[in-house]
Amino acid sequence: MGKIAKGSRKGKKAWGANISTEDIEDFFEQSNKDALSGGSLSQLPNDSLFYVDNSKDLSVKRKIEKHREKVLRCDSVLQKNPFVRALPSSKPKQKKKSKKENKDVVKEKDETRDGQKSDGASASGMVDIWANEGEGDNPKKVPKPSVIPAVEVEASGCSYNPTFESHQESLAQAVAEEMQKVYRKELGPEPVPITVPGEVINDEDRYFLEVDNGSDDENVENLSENQDTGNENRSRKTKKVTRVELNKRERHKELHRKEAEAKKREELSKQIDSLPNIIEEITKEDEEKQKRHIRRVVAMQERLKVRPPRLGKHKFEPAPTQVLLSEEITGSLRKLKGCCTLVKDRFKSLEKRGLIVPVKGKRK
Repeated sequence: MGKIAKGSRKGKKAWGANISTEDIEDFFEQSNKDALSGGSLSQLPNDSLFYVDNSKDLSVKRKIEKHREKVLRCDSVLQKNPFVRALPSSKPKQKKKSKKENKDVVKEKDETRDGQKSDGASASGMVDIWANEGEGDNPKKVPKPSVIPAVEVEASGCSYNPTFESHQESLAQAVAEEMQKVYRKELGPEPVPITVPGEVINDEDRYFLEVDNGSDDENVENLSENQDTGNENRSRKTKKVTRVELNKRERHKELHRKEAEAKKREELSKQIDSLPNIIEEITKEDEEKQKRHIRRVVAMQERLKVRPPRLGKHKFEPAPTQVLLSEEITGSLRKLKGCCTLVKDRFKSLEKRGLIVPVKGKRK
């Protein structure tokens, strides 16, 4: 490479024409950068630029313990969700505790739960649903046990070999039930007929009926017109009320009002005098009401023993008593006729206890 051509120096003005200004430009750029970054690094002390690392390396035992504390990915996913329990294989083994320690732990848990409930209820009024491990604070409503037993023992007269008296009693009961059904059908109200019997009306008869209806309407209109005219005449004949008559009416009203006030005062004085009698009457009425309430409760309990409460559209109809006729009594189980009443008996028992809604029997 050739040498750099020097500029001409033929005068003082030409001396400074080819002088380089790169150093000055670099200085200004560096000063601008330092001003924007917060200052030059050459002016900062050594303590702010450098520091001494005094930490020591972990021991081998600590490294092993730290490695054991690490949790697998599958276990960490399960731990994040509080509603999912970890598998028993991934749980650490726990030491067996003595009975005293277990009792102390249970007591501590109960105390903490009570404290959490009281704090939560007092602070925000909200209750933690998941506090009792899936069991809500509001327990499920348990249905009341029915008074009627699941298996009822029938009367002794319904057995395969009953005594004569018990058999006659059960037969009389069955006959009474059947007669009640017959009497209800005979004495009950007749159902509304779907169709009304009658004869077809001819065109001529219909014409006469229409004419009669028209004459009746005309008579009614004439009567109404006569009544209107009579009312007008009466209104015309009314006399004017004078001032003397108005004053008399006002006096009569005042007299009636004063008499009514006097009667009220007399009644009040009589009631005040008869206060002890009124108190006795009130106490008697309260006693009667209590007795009526007790009777209703007892009647309701007795009714529940016989029939269930009303659950659906249809009422519960008890099954007829299963009694053998005097001809069918053989005295031995071998000669007894078989009948499929077990399923019906169980179904009626469920209906009677209020576990199933009673359904109206449909015969095919």
